[in-house]
Amino acid sequence: MLETTHAHGTSSQPLPRLGPSAGLAPAGRAGEPAPWARLARFLALGTAGPAYRTAAREPADADAELVGRCLAADGQQTVDRIVAASGAASKTGHAPRNEPALFALAVAAKRGEPLTRRAAYAALPAVCRTGAQLLRFAAYAERFGGWGRGMRNAVGAWFNARPADDLALQLALHPSRDGWSSRDLLRLAHPRAASPSHDRLYAWAVRGALPDGATEDSNCALIAALEELRRTDDPARAARLVHEHGVPAECVPAELRAHAEVWDALLPSMQLSALLGDLAAMTRAGLLAPGSRAAGRIAGRLADGRRLAEAGVHPLELLAALCAYQAGRGARGQGAWLPVAAIADALDAAFHERLAGVAPAGGRTLLALDVSGSMRTGSIAGVPGLTPRIASAAMALVTAASEPNHACVAFTAATGGYGGRWGGGAPALSALAISPRQRLDDVVEQTGKLPMGGVDCALPVMWAHKHRVDVDTFVVYTDHETWAGDVPPAQALRAYRDARGIPAKLIVVGMTSNGFALADPDDAGMLDVVGFDPSTPPVIADFARA
Repeated sequence: MLETTHAHGTSSQPLPRLGPSAGLAPAGRAGEPAPWARLARFLALGTAGPAYRTAAREPADADAELVGRCLAADGQQTVDRIVAASGAASKTGHAPRNEPALFALAVAAKRGEPLTRRAAYAALPAVCRTGAQLLRFAAYAERFGGWGRGMRNAVGAWFNARPADDLALQLALHPSRDGWSSRDLLRLAHPRAASPSHDRLYAWAVRGALPDGATEDSNCALIAALEELRRTDDPARAARLVHEHGVPAECVPAELRAHAEVWDALLPSMQLSALLGDLAAMTRAGLLAPGSRAAGRIAGRLADGRRLAEAGVHPLELLAALCAYQAGRGARGQGAWLPVAAIADALDAAFHERLAGVAPAGGRTLLALDVSGSMRTGSIAGVPGLTPRIASAAMALVTAASEPNHACVAFTAATGGYGGRWGGGAPALSALAISPRQRLDDVVEQTGKLPMGGVDCALPVMWAHKHRVDVDTFVVYTDHETWAGDVPPAQALRAYRDARGIPAKLIVVGMTSNGFALADPDDAGMLDVVGFDPSTPPVIADFARA
């Protein structure tokens, strides 16, 4: 029985029974993970260590050394793994960022044996799928060597392999990055143009102007439209250009994006993820207003469950958009707007609709939530109003909706007391009965009524060990309170594995933490997550699923 503390006293309440064993073999105590295991973690998480950080981390010399050890063992296999990880980042969300793959490919291209270098350059189109990624690859490659024939040929082939209309889009969207520009790459690679359209686009990228005759080339129409947009201050003319040529919002000058008619022209071709980020701008411009046609169209798109599923929108992304939009101001208090109720309601409904659409990680999951008062403060990913308490309650709903075998508990004070580690009273766990049919506000209120207690991150594992509960994945959600009592989490996890014969994993998420170290770096089944944003839930699910 799980000892549960309520506002009216202490009672005993059993944790909901988890499902049958997933049939996994026991996990033994391993020594230092092999370079391949560390490479896999680096490609997936951006670090070979036990901590994933939502803030972008620049690859270090140690990461290059790790890639180098794998190249020395098997260059072709290393390149194959890089390509596979990059493909996962684009198609299935297994990697939240493509930068680790770009970095590793640059190491392979510059430090590998001749056959490996050729394989790396041949893989360039599969790993660099956008102009921005090619520019980032060039910046990484410069760290490890100059521009030899292989680099020139590979970059030139990347440009020539793009269909001319897509090349125009890439040049328009990604003119420069990381100290490099498309002009730099083309001047260094000096490719022989694959078609007259390519030749005209190269001329524009290098010299800044379309050559004579380009206005009759349909593949150059987007670039011609961009040039005209830069010269006009007429919103009606700008809207026509956007509508006729499909100009992306990123390419429209900021002063023109202050007008409703320009946003109205952008709206039909906007991807859902971009739309969620631009709701405030569209409201400030006057496009979105109570009863407006555009507000109805956006609400209709958000109500389309099939479209949300096809776009792979996670519920937390919708929740973040809702909190940001309802705030009525930017993260720094700038650019105020009056939220439109129909848009806010549509985002709220879409969040609850998408709960059941999240792919399950599988296995038996035990969530442990911090319910201390500090969870009410701070913000997640810089989104006003998205506190750790709201985000953790949302993740509890996601788990309840997607994982058939799950249970939730909260860190409370078993014998009185309050607050965190030094709040007084013995830390304990309280069972949380959370249904996917609940509203988010109900879950937030439910967790807020519990007596707060210290977040001993080993406690869920120790409880499952004591009560012989089979769990495949333990997940702790807290703000920045990540500590352990007398028993370190790694020690508790090893004892649990030995006792239950289950290769259980432990994930500790410090939503507003600047850094902590609980996971054993030699234990591939432990992960510390520093920070939290909409890209984090797939990382957690994939780690549990692996």
